[in-house]
Amino acid sequence: MTVLTTTLDPARLTPRQIVEELDKYIVGQAKAKRAVAIALRNRYRRARAREDLRDEITPKNILMIGPTGVGKTEIARRLAALVGAPFVKVEATKYTEVGYVGRDVESMVRDLVDASIRTVTDERREEVHDLAARHAVERVIDALHPETRPPSAQGQSGALGAALGSIFGSGFSQQHPPGPPASVSADAHRVREQTRAEIERGFYDVRLIEIEVEEAQNLPIGVIGGGIDQSGDIGEMLGGILPKRRTKKRVTVAEALRIFEQEEAQKLIDMDAVKREALRRAGEDGIIFIDEIDKVAGSNQRGGPDVSREGVQRDILPIVEGSTVNTKHGPIKTDHILFIAAGAFHISKPSDLIPELQGRLPIRVELDSLTAEDFKTILTQPKNALVEQYKALLATDGVTLEFREDAIEQLAAFAMTVNEQTENIGARRLHTVLERVLEDVSFDAPDTTGTVVIDGAYVRGRLADVVANADLSGYIL
Repeated sequence: MTVLTTTLDPARLTPRQIVEELDKYIVGQAKAKRAVAIALRNRYRRARAREDLRDEITPKNILMIGPTGVGKTEIARRLAALVGAPFVKVEATKYTEVGYVGRDVESMVRDLVDASIRTVTDERREEVHDLAARHAVERVIDALHPETRPPSAQGQSGALGAALGSIFGSGFSQQHPPGPPASVSADAHRVREQTRAEIERGFYDVRLIEIEVEEAQNLPIGVIGGGIDQSGDIGEMLGGILPKRRTKKRVTVAEALRIFEQEEAQKLIDMDAVKREALRRAGEDGIIFIDEIDKVAGSNQRGGPDVSREGVQRDILPIVEGSTVNTKHGPIKTDHILFIAAGAFHISKPSDLIPELQGRLPIRVELDSLTAEDFKTILTQPKNALVEQYKALLATDGVTLEFREDAIEQLAAFAMTVNEQTENIGARRLHTVLERVLEDVSFDAPDTTGTVVIDGAYVRGRLADVVANADLSGYIL
């Protein structure tokens, strides 16, 4: 998962502080921010509750109702990044009822576990980074000066232990501690120390060396019952049993250090512990954001593409209610995963969902449509403000953008007008408007450098004709 904000300790975050953090990136939508802030804090409260009641306290799942581009997805995404919680965003429309071709709804839980595995693995890799880097340097020295390599104390037993470890788990090869390190001559020790110092200061970075790289066996396993997800798991399982193939490559020393560091870090990480922690985090702290839930709501009488709408809802229901899902990393209970569903509900309404699913989404929050004032705020105030993004982009080509106040007002006004005349896509309209205004500046850079002042007249000159023609703006903006 991409790190969006500095991960904070959830135990120290009050609902008010969570809302303040969300305000740094999301404009308005106070009701939705309060709802997710309370839901996040309730997780910490549950962890401190009496043990006999802890398992009985389940998350109060949330249904967000609002047009596109008002911040529904961004609120959930920033909330998860705030505390480093496992998070996935899925679209309800890509799932099909059991019996139809497509993805089953349990795959959203598998995706959450995979995201949690990646997060925990990255954390463990960071913990062993220094040790892995030292081991990588030693392997590069072995490649540069093989004559100084100490004689192996492991012999065949080390290779056999590694092979058996790949079959029976990483713990098998670690049952017998390695013997004392073999001694090397004084001359070899001096050469290795000198080479180590030269590698650290980058003396060998561009030198080509030949190294052996481990490559996992990828078996072409097709769909064997149960669907696409299980077939991938079978291929990975059988590939893990077979010994890894080693191939020779000629790379620079800098690239060899990177490759060796990844391999050494992988050896130092206990993947069994990683899986246990990842499953725990996904089950206790995971957040699943189900977008476009309104597209599977409504009557099931029309047939055709809509034939499995209600079936998808029925399949989602046990996941939201709480069930056990089998993944390639182990079973996971969904009882304490927080589900946030969202939809525009232009055609359907929340009451068109099946009653059982409505009952599992008890907190309903309606998000407001954005106004011209909101657009002005979005352009200038958040930490990731659009104007600041464009300034940073063009600054790399030597162009300094200066936005006057009247230009910001004109941009917001034009975006609001186009949203009213055509489809209301919320804040996403600002991207199309800004791209249209800055098209010439972006094209001419870096051939033309210096300061470019964007004022109200400049914006009107770029947009007035297009916005005035409703048919044309429907295609261009």
